[in-house]
Amino acid sequence: MGLSFSSLFSSLAWWSKDKDVRILMLGLDSAGKTTILYRLQIGEVVSTIPTIGFNVETVEYKNIKFQVWDLGGQSSIRPYWRCYFPNTSAIIYVIDSSDRDRMDTSRSELLTMLSEEELNGVPLLVFCNKQDIEGALRPEEISERLGLVGEKGREWSVRGSCATKGEGLEDGLDWLVNAIQKK
Repeated sequence: MGLSFSSLFSSLAWWSKDKDVRILMLGLDSAGKTTILYRLQIGEVVSTIPTIGFNVETVEYKNIKFQVWDLGGQSSIRPYWRCYFPNTSAIIYVIDSSDRDRMDTSRSELLTMLSEEELNGVPLLVFCNKQDIEGALRPEEISERLGLVGEKGREWSVRGSCATKGEGLEDGLDWLVNAIQKK
């Protein structure tokens, strides 16, 4: 009984610290990052335009406040992602599951980012978005194509999602909360 209460209080203590939970949301342009961000924040789909620069929003999930930085994914903006790496608690990487032509580019960008020293050990959640589109790659296929199987030293998970319907987002965030808590 004492162990149960001890575990409960230690997990609650983690959330009560004055610790920013800073999340970077990255991925190629048109993957659905901004749609996911606003779906998480206000619970509905809003009309979006390509993000030039970034959006920063506070998302409250199960009484936890995340500061989510949604960075633009155009090729001209990607080199600047590294400016946002310091003090990152977790990464959400969003992939358009139906964009087979740019899967290699997405893999390259992801692996380059993960090799950065400032992101060592930072948990990674990959949302394989747009699962509702016919012909979309399944999360298992995307995981293999991204080359994450050999990724050591960090918690990671690849999850299917559909931002417009809100599918898979809650499961992904549940995993992310646990991964951040372990760190």
